[in-house]
Amino acid sequence: MNAPAIAIASKPTPPERQNLEHQADYNTISALPQVWSLAAQRFGDTVALENPYAKPEVKLTFAQMWQQIQQFAAGLQALGVSAGDRVALFSENSSRWFVADQGIMTTGAVDVVRSSQAEQEELLYILKDSEATALVVENQDTLTKLDQHLHDLPIQLVILLSDQEPDAESELNILNFPQVLERGKNHTFQPIEQAPDTLATLVYTSGTTGKPKGVMLSHGNLLHQVTSLGAIVQLEAGDRVLSILPTWHVYERAIEYFALSQGCTLIYTTLRHVKRDLNAQHPNYFVSVPRLLESIYETVQKQLSKESARKQRLVNILFSISDRFIKARRLVHGLSLEHQQPSGFQRLWARLQWLTLVLIHVLADQFIYQKIREQIGANLKQTICGGGALSQKLDDFYEIIGIEVLEGYGLTETSPVLTARRSWHNLRGSAGKPILETEIRIVDPDTRETLLQGEKGLVWARGSQIMQGYYRNPEATDKVIDAQGWFNTEDLGWLTVQEDLVLTGRAKDTIVLSNGENVEPKPIENACMRSRYIDQMVVVGQDQRSLGALIVPNFDNLQGWAAENQYHLQLPDGESASGEETIDLNSKPVQEFFRQEINREAKNRPGYNPNDRIGVFRLISEPFSQENGMLTQTLKVKRHVVREQYQDLIDEMFA
Repeated sequence: MNAPAIAIASKPTPPERQNLEHQADYNTISALPQVWSLAAQRFGDTVALENPYAKPEVKLTFAQMWQQIQQFAAGLQALGVSAGDRVALFSENSSRWFVADQGIMTTGAVDVVRSSQAEQEELLYILKDSEATALVVENQDTLTKLDQHLHDLPIQLVILLSDQEPDAESELNILNFPQVLERGKNHTFQPIEQAPDTLATLVYTSGTTGKPKGVMLSHGNLLHQVTSLGAIVQLEAGDRVLSILPTWHVYERAIEYFALSQGCTLIYTTLRHVKRDLNAQHPNYFVSVPRLLESIYETVQKQLSKESARKQRLVNILFSISDRFIKARRLVHGLSLEHQQPSGFQRLWARLQWLTLVLIHVLADQFIYQKIREQIGANLKQTICGGGALSQKLDDFYEIIGIEVLEGYGLTETSPVLTARRSWHNLRGSAGKPILETEIRIVDPDTRETLLQGEKGLVWARGSQIMQGYYRNPEATDKVIDAQGWFNTEDLGWLTVQEDLVLTGRAKDTIVLSNGENVEPKPIENACMRSRYIDQMVVVGQDQRSLGALIVPNFDNLQGWAAENQYHLQLPDGESASGEETIDLNSKPVQEFFRQEINREAKNRPGYNPNDRIGVFRLISEPFSQENGMLTQTLKVKRHVVREQYQDLIDEMFA
């Protein structure tokens, strides 16, 4: 009989214990900035932050980084920032971002982070909702986007992270980064006592209404990641970690905090340079999202397509053999998601395949896969992937060529990592086991009763990394965290017999694209359904590079359009309008017409951004209804039912 679907990781396994031995010092501290004091003592002359694209190029050792953090914190104190104040930090990746982030926390203040490229309306909402009294921005351009509205807010201090001279005529108290450091040199810093439950940061994330909610993360939440991730991946002092994801995002932040705590060098790169820097900067580790790994995969495929037809055939044959080899090897090692409890015969057959194919795979590795690895990153040990589910195609490809992908799962509300795959237990297709001090439970969406292993339901989590709640929003907090501290991720999944989490979809509306961006589908659907030719619409695209849509047309109006344009429209019920050319829902004129409709309506809605674009769509003839189980009694679309019903069509649409 299957066991209840609860996975608990309270104690480290033997491999995890070995990985954690060298970071025991961090278990005794109570606030994140204390990490950098210890790191400066242990790794003082090692380069901590490196930015080859800054002008001039930046290289800060651990000792220099800690000195700047202290000076920035002292400067903030001299300028009136006190413990508990909210300080907004709107900027992109840079060494100065990190110094500002940790300088703010050192004072006991709470930093409120977001991209400087976010829409003005969103940034102003965050400033107002967080009650920020100070603002740190990337440069004058970011300030210009906001300054006309700052007089309506309690902002008393503005800091530019650039060297630009502040506007002397501004009514605001504005300083640049060097000026704040100079203030700090001449001010005696007053130490602030902080506990693990002291609020450290507010990270605003979209909710199902589209309004951002401030996720409250404490020092204890963030420190949990620093002290736990070493059980997953063993970094060594001097290892080089390439940083490309937004540093204000909790996923990137957690990895940066952890990597730097281990004495690694963090190298900032950009989307333009990332593929080159995987080799040029000699990174050992690379933090990614599925879209980045897909882009690298596409580059490799493009290069292979330039080879002769004969060589392409050979490469395809070898990849096919290696695919059979890795799947046999997974089963032999008990790491096959498709065969969790294989029979003796299945194990024997897999071992025979493994032994038969291993020599061919080794030769293919020597002559093909090794060269691919060198093109991607000659020094790369592992890549850590999160922010969305990795497709089976990519999982198989990277295993074949010998680049290990450790996929993890979490949310902003969970600081973020809840589960992760280990190098010694890398179950492809899963999101891995719970990390230390973390419980995962699968419950029935309706009854909230715990399900058995293998049964699909809502993923609930409990642990030291769960947020304190949504800022000034107890109602929203109570909806996702129960009295026992269980957090409802609103994702769907199931647990294997070895307690690996397998994600199958989302119960909530939010769609996470493969680039890690969150998109709320409802506002897009509402906008597109303003078209008189669209009756119903469901936006899809979880873990895809762009959005897609299932559209139920308004057939009466579509019939009128066809008649006006002299088309003979074949309708699903067999009736048609009179005209000269016979067309149906899949014909080019209809497809082009609906493309124009959804593009116009989506782009005309307030707050539109490029991630809202519908890349592909399909017109379907059967309306969503209560009779077919796709509408609730209150006539709301059951998204998960629609996705399950049309999964084959969705797969074909994104193929």
